[in-house]
Amino acid sequence: MLLHKGEALFHQGESGSLFHLRSGLLKIVRVHEDGSPFLVNIIVPDEMIPHHSLISPMPYHGTAIALVTSEVDMVSPQQWYEELRQSAEKSREVALLLQSKLRMMQQRIDQLTQVAPVDKLGKLQGWFADYIGPAAITDVLTQDEIGQLIGLRRETVNRLLRAQSK
Repeated sequence: MLLHKGEALFHQGESGSLFHLRSGLLKIVRVHEDGSPFLVNIIVPDEMIPHHSLISPMPYHGTAIALVTSEVDMVSPQQWYEELRQSAEKSREVALLLQSKLRMMQQRIDQLTQVAPVDKLGKLQGWFADYIGPAAITDVLTQDEIGQLIGLRRETVNRLLRAQSK
């Protein structure tokens, strides 16, 4: 299935299929009770989502939205879970997928634990280059989304990006 920038793959609170991202990028956005959206994750090629449903089903934690044109395969949950029950190799595959995502999230936590805002932005830009490059982070994410990922206000992100360009 082909998703174009801005199209939703699934919505927060719904239940349904699992998905394999073949190419492109997705963002996972949670909507707070007051209606404000908050970017919580970026999904990169070869990830299976939702991560929290790889072993047992659960409603979608957020809404998945294409950041760029993306190719996604729908995976039948019934078939996935049946293969998981019957195959040790499939269980190992899931363990490796979750390990890979955990390692990626550990790097994201490192971004948040930096004290100086410039260091938070630098860590995020490095992570982005490693996992998403070669596009610049500002070509894919808004300043508000960058700020949400590293716990900074949009204005601070704007100031830091302007200082980098000088």
